[in-house]
Amino acid sequence: MYDLLSSLRAACPFAPQLSPYADDVQAWLVSELPLEPSTRERLGRAGFARYAGRLYPDATEADLRVLTALFTWFFLVDDACDGPDRASLHDIRALRDSVATLLGGGVGLRLPGQFGPLRRLLVGAWREPRRRMPARWRRRFADAVAHHLDGTWREAVNKATGHLPDAEEYVELRRATSAAYVSYPLVEFVDGRPLPDPVYHHPRLGQLRDIGNDLLSWYNDIASLDRDAATSGGHNLVLALAAAHRVPVSAAVELAAQRWYASMHRFVVLRAAMPSFGPALDPAVAAHLDGVARAVRGTIDWTMESARYAVPGR
Repeated sequence: MYDLLSSLRAACPFAPQLSPYADDVQAWLVSELPLEPSTRERLGRAGFARYAGRLYPDATEADLRVLTALFTWFFLVDDACDGPDRASLHDIRALRDSVATLLGGGVGLRLPGQFGPLRRLLVGAWREPRRRMPARWRRRFADAVAHHLDGTWREAVNKATGHLPDAEEYVELRRATSAAYVSYPLVEFVDGRPLPDPVYHHPRLGQLRDIGNDLLSWYNDIASLDRDAATSGGHNLVLALAAAHRVPVSAAVELAAQRWYASMHRFVVLRAAMPSFGPALDPAVAAHLDGVARAVRGTIDWTMESARYAVPGR
């Protein structure tokens, strides 16, 4: 598996990048956030600041702390909703609804599903984006978070009911559960140039974001196959392809890799053919597209280095 993942990484044409503040922010994350010692130890091994630092290498140290806190919140929620002692469907739904309220302006409210360190982590991380960014950006970010948490809830429903999604259903669901759509607006937070809604939602940009999401999600699926085979209830691209094509998992790994290579080719072609939006907007659009590409490359590199993923043969 390591050889395949290395081959996919070698085929990624985007240069790896890393913030010079990543390790300092990682030390801050482990020492300063209001988390239990066991959680801190786990965060230290996972290296979430290095993940954020790969996606946003140009962020200031202060902004990288914000981004790392947000990423940490999402990963902790993922653990709570997808681990062996995962939250109930009712609790996941309450979390989804309360986060939507909080990001919509209800920061001071006491909300079901949001309490203790997890709530403080999100409220603290949200403070600076809420202060700096315009209302249209805040709505866009809140919508992306709601979409992600709804996907988390739908996956939990599937597992509770024994539903195995087919390959295409899984791809759509995975685009939600990956949280990649949440990471894209944060490029504008770092860059300081939020795109107008008609540009952000332009079909060509949306298509590129979808493909970028697939690339990072499918790479992660291949890397986490062994774990997902034991715990995911079929929620992994390789497992979905094995069921759809009625082939062994080993053959489905190759099918997933072929999909990945084809999608990477489409990404490169589409990005090169992106239309101009005018001299006033093109620099911000270019920064956004760079951010989507960094999310792909950053996920690849972090997956291979993080203790969160025990990649066989590493």
